[in-house]
Amino acid sequence: MDFSIAWQKVRQMGHDFMALLPNLLFGLVVLVVFVFVARGVQSVVERVVASRQQSQSLTLLLSRLAYVAVLGLGLLIMVTIIVPGFTPASLLSALGVGGVAIGFAFKDIFQNFLAGVLLLITEPFKINDQIKYKDFEGTVETIQTRATTIKTYDGRRVVIPNAELFINAVTVNTAYDKRRLQYDIGIGYSDDIAKARQLMLEAMRGVDGVLADPAPEALVVDLAGSSVNIRARWWINPPRRADIMDAQDKVLEA
Repeated sequence: MDFSIAWQKVRQMGHDFMALLPNLLFGLVVLVVFVFVARGVQSVVERVVASRQQSQSLTLLLSRLAYVAVLGLGLLIMVTIIVPGFTPASLLSALGVGGVAIGFAFKDIFQNFLAGVLLLITEPFKINDQIKYKDFEGTVETIQTRATTIKTYDGRRVVIPNAELFINAVTVNTAYDKRRLQYDIGIGYSDDIAKARQLMLEAMRGVDGVLADPAPEALVVDLAGSSVNIRARWWINPPRRADIMDAQDKVLEA
């Protein structure tokens, strides 16, 4: 068996490796430098974003994106040093149709990621806000790049893709400091409407937690077949679910 050809190939590989070794070492040094630079940029971005009183999720997201961007640049430079013939244009051409196929395959992921970034930047709602989306209502636990999680009032976790929250209507129950509540009460046609309204107003004003400004209201809203319906309306602060249930219980009891 002739080993000369195999030995020549091994020697050629060793020679090529030794010729490549300086570039390889230099490329690794460049990558290590970029790792430290990326960490520094990440720290700077964290401080800058935090100083503008942005949410913790947005701060973490932007700092990670900055880290990945700088590190990705370092990887490209390292590869161009090790393989002098490599260019970013050659990488894009190598991806070609495969990149398009990957884009279609991960379309929903990219869409949710972009929606998550926009939600963190625009902040239509924040962590600990109480929101309602379609049949789901609860407290926002996390706003991640793919989905937002809420904890319902009966102790369940709901994971909602960010794209749905971005393009559809979402009710933010805690967006403002005050919230108005209401309850319809029916009285007979023979009852004194003015007296009933006065009693309802006095009852609401005497309840702890009902705001004096805006003042409570008692409005006739419907003349039903067997009753006159009067709507009691009052404002509370803060407008969280527990406070709503507590205030409504006290008003109805009064």
